[in-house]
Amino acid sequence: MANLLTLLEINQLLKKGEVVAYPTEAVFGLGCDPDCQSAVFKLLKLKQRSVDKGLILIASHYEQLLPYIDESAVTQEQKQIAFDSWPGPNTWIFPKNINTPDFLTGKYHSIAVRITDHPLVCQLCDLFAKPLVSTSANLSGYPACKTTIEVAQQFGENFPILDGQTGRRSQPSIIRDVQTGTIIRQG
Repeated sequence: MANLLTLLEINQLLKKGEVVAYPTEAVFGLGCDPDCQSAVFKLLKLKQRSVDKGLILIASHYEQLLPYIDESAVTQEQKQIAFDSWPGPNTWIFPKNINTPDFLTGKYHSIAVRITDHPLVCQLCDLFAKPLVSTSANLSGYPACKTTIEVAQQFGENFPILDGQTGRRSQPSIIRDVQTGTIIRQG
């Protein structure tokens, strides 16, 4: 049995520094408050992922990402290319803001960001009033979870999951560098 929760319940857990699972365009994601270091380290421990790798932030709109990126380091044309691909499964690497913590960006001077078109995630980001850390819901070496049952199997029956379905996309988001256009990960 999976621990399926409402938007309001998941929002309360995020505010308490907890890690939650939620449906995205292709798979379930693990997320937490990007400003809560203990929550981010809890997520990294769950994933068995090195802090050096950096994380993705997922948001419902661009304004939620402004505290984390350095807009002055990108041209209007570069921003427009990212804007034209959003909302949707397109992740862009932006230069990070000087105040963006290293526990989000790892060894990089940049941050990966995405504006989602998944309605539940948009609602959650709006309710939480900021972006979420977003990484695929799976233990190291296991496939990404596509159902609530798979999340419960990998993380335990009590793990908090936003009740909902993933989108119809079969591949994770493409990741590109906003300054160079270089593809980091094929989608």
